[in-house]
Amino acid sequence: MAITDKIYVKNHRQLASQMETNFPKGAFSGATLDLLFQGENLAKLDDTTRDRVLDFAEDFLDCDCEGAPHCGHPERKFIAYLLELRETGLGPQAMVDVMSDEYMVYAYPGDIRSFLDDSIRQLEAIETLADVDGQPDATDAARQARKRLR
Repeated sequence: MAITDKIYVKNHRQLASQMETNFPKGAFSGATLDLLFQGENLAKLDDTTRDRVLDFAEDFLDCDCEGAPHCGHPERKFIAYLLELRETGLGPQAMVDVMSDEYMVYAYPGDIRSFLDDSIRQLEAIETLADVDGQPDATDAARQARKRLR
């Protein structure tokens, strides 16, 4: 299961009530993305909540693909965001706190920890394969990326 399947809308019930509509709790579920991408009900939200939801939409849903927001770009952008948070030295709980403050989404710290561990393992595999294939630049890039995540 991808980490983006484990990212949830904070204050989900309150938002659903304000918007007078039901939508899934998962931030990257299809119906939630449709709701945010279309934005018709956002006017019903209080100013602070609307600003955070719009920030989320601008930072992750801004895509020119014909299939947007179901093209996979929002998920990839969010994964890059999580990796950037880790590279700044934040631990899983701090990462959850930041994403919650910035975008009103959350995850369980254990899920973030598992995601980071999986990312490091994948980079180790890339590093090994690149070394075996005789690609020193790719080996070094994977090694440096892995070190930034530790």
